[in-house]
Amino acid sequence: MDLRKLKTLIDLVSESNVSELEITEAEGKVRIVKGSPAGMAAPVTYAMAPAVAAPMAAPAAPVAAVEAAPVAAEPVGHIVKSPMVGTFYRASSPGAKPFKDVGDTIKEGETICIVEAMKILNEIEADKSGTVTQILVQNGQAVEYGQPLFVIE
Repeated sequence: MDLRKLKTLIDLVSESNVSELEITEAEGKVRIVKGSPAGMAAPVTYAMAPAVAAPMAAPAAPVAAVEAAPVAAEPVGHIVKSPMVGTFYRASSPGAKPFKDVGDTIKEGETICIVEAMKILNEIEADKSGTVTQILVQNGQAVEYGQPLFVIE
């Protein structure tokens, strides 16, 4: 779901008598809950939809319960993060060899991936020399600003 659509939904909820709105689409699910009129921001949750749709047996968990879930262990080593929102690509074209694979040695300033934003292909360079130990994103996956992409040791 794109940000413009999400903002429109938030505006519609805030301007109406509806206190909660939940929408499920192919790429994910959005739940918007109107906060108190004292100026609190409405909490928004966004989750990937399951591969096989299952009927909902119980109401969605409260936002606080989702935030209290245990967080996966942080990868060990230097983390290269996405400098922008966009689509992650490991290679310059669909049939080309990836820029870097796990185990490859890289030098600072070397291109390691591409993040496409608004039809512009932005080459992302390594900000540290070392060996790629993990690639944390799948090819063609949407990434957020600051999202970890690679781990370098």
